[in-house]
Amino acid sequence: MIEYWHNPRCSKSRAGLALLEEHGAELAVRRYLEDAPSAEELAAARAALGNPPVIEMMRPGEALFKELGLSRTDSDEKLMAAMADHPRLIERPLAISGDRAVIGRPPERLLDLL
Repeated sequence: MIEYWHNPRCSKSRAGLALLEEHGAELAVRRYLEDAPSAEELAAARAALGNPPVIEMMRPGEALFKELGLSRTDSDEKLMAAMADHPRLIERPLAISGDRAVIGRPPERLLDLL
């Protein structure tokens, strides 16, 4: 089972979902903007991604990033808290399967979970 953090308004997220469905993946689709992940879930996703710098899980080009006064050099703790409070900052799509996860940029990266 793949948990798929999805934003239906995002073309990459839609493309990734279609790709996984085409390959017969068993999916649990989570509209993370409506059902925001907790700080603990974000930490678990980061671990499944291989503990990258938190900025790699974020959308620093999002206007909200600048509005909140965030910087690419902020601490991982500060950036993680910002994502927990503002899920729009989470890079999408994100797919989690067991103890592994990938960010679907490009969408073909999602196939690594199959």
